[in-house]
Amino acid sequence: MFGALLRFFRERAGMTQEGLGKYVGYSKSQVAMVERGERAPKGKLVEISDEVLGAQGALTAAGVKLRPSRFAEWFEDYVELEAKATAIYMYANHVIPGLLQTEAYGRAIIGAGCPPPEDDEIEDKLAGRLDRQRVLQRRPAPIVGFVLEEHILKRPLGGKQALKEQLNHLLTVGQRRNVEIQVMPASREVHAGLNGPMILLETHENKRVVYIDGPSGGYFVREHPELGGLFARYGILRAQALTPDESTELIDKVAREL
Repeated sequence: MFGALLRFFRERAGMTQEGLGKYVGYSKSQVAMVERGERAPKGKLVEISDEVLGAQGALTAAGVKLRPSRFAEWFEDYVELEAKATAIYMYANHVIPGLLQTEAYGRAIIGAGCPPPEDDEIEDKLAGRLDRQRVLQRRPAPIVGFVLEEHILKRPLGGKQALKEQLNHLLTVGQRRNVEIQVMPASREVHAGLNGPMILLETHENKRVVYIDGPSGGYFVREHPELGGLFARYGILRAQALTPDESTELIDKVAREL
């Protein structure tokens, strides 16, 4: 809401994002991120913007009630559902999912954003990502399952040492009774997940929802028949992947070879 207000007053004043950035010490992209709700306003942005844009105290008043979030607006609804879910199932085909990431691995991924994020943005997003992992230890414990493409295990994000630490972390988390980690072998020619990654949730109200993530946002699938089809597809995907024990052996082998 603050970002929308800032954009309203900026456009009303006939000022560009770059122009406002010169007043507040921000780049054009940083101003854009504040307006999209992806970055919390810091420094004197609120006070200076209120004055130069002629907001007459509206931005200052909104800033007082501002509740900074570690997540993009489009991702907050998902995070809220995830924290309360009774079951979480993920298929990942490009990086190890956030719920399984170590600090070093997660920092490398976030830092590789385009445009490159500021240091404080990286730390804020990393803290939010690591905080999400508390769901794995929640009581009552949710049922959590992952299907990971084999090539993910070999991409040295953050360097070989960071990857080795990450793989050992997978082995540790996989020992939890409520967590199953499976690997889709690179040798399998086709499988049910070729359309892309997905996250399936079951709520305490026995409702099902699927979240489809993309480069700049995500969306929910809540209605049949598409919803039922995605859950069926994930079931087939699990059957096509290595068993949890076989997956553990493979992860351990890759880690030892690093």
